[in-house]
Amino acid sequence: MGEGVILIGKTVALPPRGNRPMSQITLTIPDETLVAMHATSDSFGSELRLAAAVKLFEVGRLSSGAAANLAGIPRTLFLMKLSDYGVDTFTQSESELRRDLENA
Repeated sequence: MGEGVILIGKTVALPPRGNRPMSQITLTIPDETLVAMHATSDSFGSELRLAAAVKLFEVGRLSSGAAANLAGIPRTLFLMKLSDYGVDTFTQSESELRRDLENA
């Protein structure tokens, strides 16, 4: 088996999404990985984008809106998908939430 190439994103030469230019990242993935995942390169590329966006949101590197943009999905859908990855939508502790409610 050879290797599959997964293109994530769009090049600036292609029509940008909205008015934002997009970059392209190319990953070379072994075909065995695609077979094991029962995925096409397109579906696996989308899954990688979402997984990366979730992780970057989880560690605080991206806001939920920026992470949703990276994943290529609406913010509300991104927030709903967080639970699929075991990531809390809200990161406030119970004491922080109570303090916020007391100060509201």
